[in-house]
Amino acid sequence: MSARAFVVGSGPNGLAAAIELARAGFRVTVLEGAAGIGGGCRSSGRLVPGMIHDDCAAVHPLFAASPFFRTLELDVELVHPEIPLAHPLPGGDAAVLYRGLDATAAGLGREGRRWRALFAPLVRYPDRIADLTLTPVPGSLARHTVLGPRFGVRGLPPTTVVGGFLGGETPAAALFAGLSAHAFNRLDRPLTSAVGLMMGFTAQTWGWPVVAGGSGRLTAALADYVREFNGTIRTGVTVRRLSDLVGFGYRGASAGDVVVLTTTPGHAAAVLAGNQPVRRRRAYRRFRHGAAAFRVDLAVRGGIPWLNPDARRAGTLHLGGTAGEIAAAERATSSGRAAGKPFVLVGQQYLADPSRSVRVDGEWLHPVWTYAHVPAGYRGDATEQVISRIAEYAPGVRDRIVGVSARSVAELEAYNPNYVGGDVAGGANSPGQLVARPVVRQPYDTGVNGVFLGSASTPPGGGVHGMSGFAAARRAARWAGKL
Repeated sequence: MSARAFVVGSGPNGLAAAIELARAGFRVTVLEGAAGIGGGCRSSGRLVPGMIHDDCAAVHPLFAASPFFRTLELDVELVHPEIPLAHPLPGGDAAVLYRGLDATAAGLGREGRRWRALFAPLVRYPDRIADLTLTPVPGSLARHTVLGPRFGVRGLPPTTVVGGFLGGETPAAALFAGLSAHAFNRLDRPLTSAVGLMMGFTAQTWGWPVVAGGSGRLTAALADYVREFNGTIRTGVTVRRLSDLVGFGYRGASAGDVVVLTTTPGHAAAVLAGNQPVRRRRAYRRFRHGAAAFRVDLAVRGGIPWLNPDARRAGTLHLGGTAGEIAAAERATSSGRAAGKPFVLVGQQYLADPSRSVRVDGEWLHPVWTYAHVPAGYRGDATEQVISRIAEYAPGVRDRIVGVSARSVAELEAYNPNYVGGDVAGGANSPGQLVARPVVRQPYDTGVNGVFLGSASTPPGGGVHGMSGFAAARRAARWAGKL
């Protein structure tokens, strides 16, 4: 009888692991605790019938850059807004990130020359840089996002240092600070600029596309791929202990069966209780989670009336003000304090994908996707702060909002248990955890024979790229002698 593989979790990492294990010759079963597949990559229509909102993951630069996903022929259409990102500034101005280094640099005035110097060595070799940053190579610095001279030298300093290189309180520095804020970490910490570089690099090469019809189409396409290999996907199945898999045909490591858990280290330690070596269990339980996201979906009549015309054409907006204001807000949330004016991300996916909008009584209603950075485990309601942040740069927006749906930090964790305390990044992006995520050596090994970890809590970290699941599956296949 052929060896079997069991994947716990059906997000992009879980489905990527399932595909790679099936390619290696395993009979694959995917087990998902929720009623539907997708993990953090799902879509729904909560506000207005027919209107499509992405539930969490919404913009997909890392999907476009992923070395693994580039090997698949998926029935998915990526569509692009005219402008990937706009960063509104007081007075109606904005810093704009275009899908092209020349256009971006030209729009940043005097700092454009330094912006070009920062990104030119990266955009010149997009596939190579994507492979280096996203392909985990055990035992090398590549998996720590501290790469060679083209990326590592630029990614090592804190974002605040790179901001100084870009002129301090300039539009270019604000634009870079907003990109680095995707780290959900203090911007005066080493390696935060690596996140800003990756986000800016992908935007200026592959762009920041969305999936036509909603992010759920991506996981549906991955699931179809699993089924083409005769894999099985079961939903509504919560795996609490390794022994729970026996009922689905798991025979143990002695029979050559493998398991890939796409959970947090804490959840993995619970599943493996009594089986995991003490040192590895302690490491998993020490794993820290970062700041949280507070999600707010809006239905907006006619779209948001941004003061800046480029903001009306941008698929994504960063609302944080100057570089100094963003750094102060991120320092507060990372320290467990709610910022008075939090950093807010806004998605206008309908600009690239008009099928998400609906026409009601002769007027177009558009879905607007947002989240605010808040402290881990935040118990408050940030809905008003999100809307107020938008209103700073789009006066009159309140009159256009016809529907609001908020998802608190607790509700976000209930939606996806991997979002511990509202952390959507799979763990704190501290310097230590960028190097040891969740451990330094063999990060995909749980210490239990035949069981591997392949979630966003392992290299290369958060994002819809599938590379963590892919790497764990490769490790499992090597263990089983199938590679």
